[in-house]
Amino acid sequence: MSAPLIDSLLLRCTPAMNERATELAQAALALLREDVADMRLVRVAQQPQGIAYLYFALGSPQPLSADQALQAERRLQNAGIAGLAVCELSRLQLVMHRIGPAQGEATPVHYAVEMDPEAGWRDDLFAWYDQEHLPGLAAVPGTAQAFRYLNLDHGPLSLACYDLVDAEVMGCPAWLAVRGTAWSARVRPHFTNTRRTMFDTQALA
Repeated sequence: MSAPLIDSLLLRCTPAMNERATELAQAALALLREDVADMRLVRVAQQPQGIAYLYFALGSPQPLSADQALQAERRLQNAGIAGLAVCELSRLQLVMHRIGPAQGEATPVHYAVEMDPEAGWRDDLFAWYDQEHLPGLAAVPGTAQAFRYLNLDHGPLSLACYDLVDAEVMGCPAWLAVRGTAWSARVRPHFTNTRRTMFDTQALA
């Protein structure tokens, strides 16, 4: 079986007390380029004093096997960098990208929703995400852009994420209206292994 085409990589890690997430991301990028030369860091998102999500975009989609990703992950873990010692590296396939009204504005907030569909609900959940939910949230004032990926490694499988001008966007009437549709009410109970995480984004060097 041929390796799947990969658009991006997600590195989950927890910086040590004396480490900055952006510096950790640059160190990881240098190591990852040993496996995939054409790659750039596109986002550093971290919970205060907690887990960081580091996103890397490949210059163009290219095949990358699970074994290759695992080898790269082990190289990161064995690099002697405290914040990478127990990191997780996942291959991402881009499903959808939508530009929002706040494109070009500063986006200090990154919101990620991860889930595995309940057995038998994958088609319905993914149709809802791609036809209604993600395009609807991407169009809310204060959203700069929205993405949905498939996480092929550490999961959960579906990763939807939103770059926002502030956290209050998620409480505005337009956002709540998208969340409150009949379709949403029908499919949302069939999320499993759900993670909803609010991050602060950090400026890239």
